[in-house]
Amino acid sequence: MKNCFVRILSALLIFSLAGCQKEQPTETPPETPQQNRNLPGLGLPRGLLRNTPKATPGYIYFSPLLSGTTYLINLNGQVVHTWESDYGPSGWVYLKENGNLARGGRDPETPLFDGGGQGGWLQEFTWDGELVWGYKFSSTEYLTHHDVAIMPNGNYLAIAWEAKTPEEAITAGRNPENIPQAGLWPDWVIELEPRGSNDAVIVWQWHIWDHLVQDYDDSKINYGDVSEHPELLDINLIGVPDPVTEEELNERRAGNNANINDTPQNQGSDMYHTNAINYNARLDQIVLSSPGLDEIMIIDHGTTTEEAGGHRGGRWGKGGDILYRWGNPENYYAGDSTDQKLGGQHDVKWIVTGLPGAGNLMVFNNNVPYAEPGYSSVLELKTPLTDSGYLLGESGQFGPEEPKWSYVALDTLSFYSPFISGSHRMANGNTFITEGARGRFFEVNAKREVLWEYMTPYAGYIRMADGTTPQPIGPFEYGTFRATHIPVDHPAVASKILEPLDPQPEVYKLKKIN
Repeated sequence: MKNCFVRILSALLIFSLAGCQKEQPTETPPETPQQNRNLPGLGLPRGLLRNTPKATPGYIYFSPLLSGTTYLINLNGQVVHTWESDYGPSGWVYLKENGNLARGGRDPETPLFDGGGQGGWLQEFTWDGELVWGYKFSSTEYLTHHDVAIMPNGNYLAIAWEAKTPEEAITAGRNPENIPQAGLWPDWVIELEPRGSNDAVIVWQWHIWDHLVQDYDDSKINYGDVSEHPELLDINLIGVPDPVTEEELNERRAGNNANINDTPQNQGSDMYHTNAINYNARLDQIVLSSPGLDEIMIIDHGTTTEEAGGHRGGRWGKGGDILYRWGNPENYYAGDSTDQKLGGQHDVKWIVTGLPGAGNLMVFNNNVPYAEPGYSSVLELKTPLTDSGYLLGESGQFGPEEPKWSYVALDTLSFYSPFISGSHRMANGNTFITEGARGRFFEVNAKREVLWEYMTPYAGYIRMADGTTPQPIGPFEYGTFRATHIPVDHPAVASKILEPLDPQPEVYKLKKIN
């Protein structure tokens, strides 16, 4: 099972910036003017590329991975508002209905954790840029990373790593041969209730460590038949990558593919690399994305913290066990490699009430399994939910067998982001997509026609104390975790007069194109 960093490195090795050659289709699709494998988009035209009369009126906000700035642009590609933070983003940024901007920040003093998406700071700014809340969740024992979900009550559901020693991993039934010297960093979910301007309390939590099974060591309490427990995760499912030397890591750092916390001892510590979280208030459920597992998972938030640590109780009766999982049923022995649907996916979320497809899940599938050359897709999934929960099919797998709707480029070649990225449904049924590696944002309709397209010319110059970038992104200098389209009547902007800034922010100047 490859982790997402290995996927990115593989992509860089396989595809040069000039592109790898492939026999082109006889019909050139109208939305793909650049037929090459320039994954980072270096040297390609930037800014507004397409704005058709069918494009949905509204605005787009985003924060590049190497920038402390969050941009709000109009459909003409003009910046109409910005917010500034002292930190490079950990990934997530959300514009709240009251006009405040919530944003994750990369703690420059993080003492331990590494692996992309590092966070540690949760911040909230007013429309005018005043910091009204900033909370640090970073230590040698834990670190927030990648994403949060903001709940209707204003609380934050955050993904975090927690450190487990090699001894704790052995007690949990992990094969000692697959335990890094630094131990393991499984994920947990915390619900934070903001307090004042710089504090918060944990009011609920769920640990993936409480929901493991293994068939390696029958002396451990979680020993069992993995195939009989799709509600649990096999702790031995993911191994560790090949060893690396400090010299090799220094070479990666020079190419922005590693940072100061990356060591030979912690390769593989980031087990599941959970990169997205979303909350469904109607169901009181949480959905998570683990690219390490190539799966999305749903858990019950309608539990107490005590119930979340066990296997009974809660709204859906299963405590904190997995209610639903999809993408790679081989993980629980309910299929083989041909059944895998997801590869390194990001940005899973429910389509909200009132929008076409409401209640379905959307997910950005970064690496369509076994596609050569690789390409991405966006999937809409109708889950097998009943009043009593999610049903397993006769095959022992959770459905659906096929997505309800999907998007791929007509030639597949020209739509590919091996990491980051996202998508979301719009009120008119269209879908807004972030091809994160290039910093490309575009809108498609149900017929998969591209109605609006933009390549951000903005990146950034934020560096850590050791000179490395806030995120190990290699040559993907325009990389953007996720962009979001909001309609003109969104409460945050409906009463605002939004004119293009004059002058416009300075665009990013590439130092060189390797």
